[in-house]
Amino acid sequence: MTAGPQRREIRTAVVLTNPAAGGGRADHAARRATARLRERGVEVLAVTGTDPQDAVRLAREAVARGVDVLAVAGGDGMIALAIQALAGTDVPLGVVPAGTGNDHAREYGLPLNDPEAAADVIADGNVVRVDTGRIDTADGATRFFGSVLAAGFDSLVNDRANRLRRPRGRMRYNLAIALELARLRPLPFRLVLDDGTVVERSLTLAAVGNTRSYGGGMLICPDADHADGLLDLTLVDAMPRRRLVRFFPTVFKGTHVRHPDVTCHRTARVRIESTGINAYTDGDLAGPLPAEVRVVPRSLSLLVPG
Repeated sequence: MTAGPQRREIRTAVVLTNPAAGGGRADHAARRATARLRERGVEVLAVTGTDPQDAVRLAREAVARGVDVLAVAGGDGMIALAIQALAGTDVPLGVVPAGTGNDHAREYGLPLNDPEAAADVIADGNVVRVDTGRIDTADGATRFFGSVLAAGFDSLVNDRANRLRRPRGRMRYNLAIALELARLRPLPFRLVLDDGTVVERSLTLAAVGNTRSYGGGMLICPDADHADGLLDLTLVDAMPRRRLVRFFPTVFKGTHVRHPDVTCHRTARVRIESTGINAYTDGDLAGPLPAEVRVVPRSLSLLVPG
């Protein structure tokens, strides 16, 4: 379980945003949060990333300068970029939620739709230390993640959505789901857990959770604890299309783990193999399988409500 927050004085902050995120909501939220932080006596430098690589560069520069907090205004994607710079450091992450899913914000009880309240959480300086996940993919890339790693049907949906040009927004994702359901097939997986357990069978999907939810509140790993030094693994066996359609809504309640086609494990490390499948972390492409995934205990400082 998460230890109680430790109070830290916040005098300087970098607020990082992507002005295009959330249809412009992130930029608006960043302006409001920045104004509130300055009202609270915090010296703020507002920076904007032109692309994901630029955002990570700016985040790393902020950490190197020794800023008291790196805050991001945006959704889980922006938080994931900040984690690449913050994991393993003592600089805390502040979050002004302005995304679509906001799964990190939901996990840690951060204020939604209220940039001023989110800024107050940052200025109050209540810091907890939480775990992150780390994935090393077949292409040699390493990425840290804060919420959930997805591989299988859900990652195929993301692949498909990324290839579609129309429609825009949530409808593109809904279309991708329909197209992937039409070509649903068993996906051969092989997973090796830290205790030597080997799972080798066809699955619909495999999810590795540092936290409980992804996709805007889907409780894929409902019992995950972000500070227990372990990852929660949810495996959904291959099932026919009609059964999957009926199964899908139960994920929003977390009751899917009672289904006979679902198995759960808890592990500090797992190797995941499945030919032709990509892994996604925090909603973004991490890279192709096979991948080595492990927990990095207490590797991220996070500002939370007191």
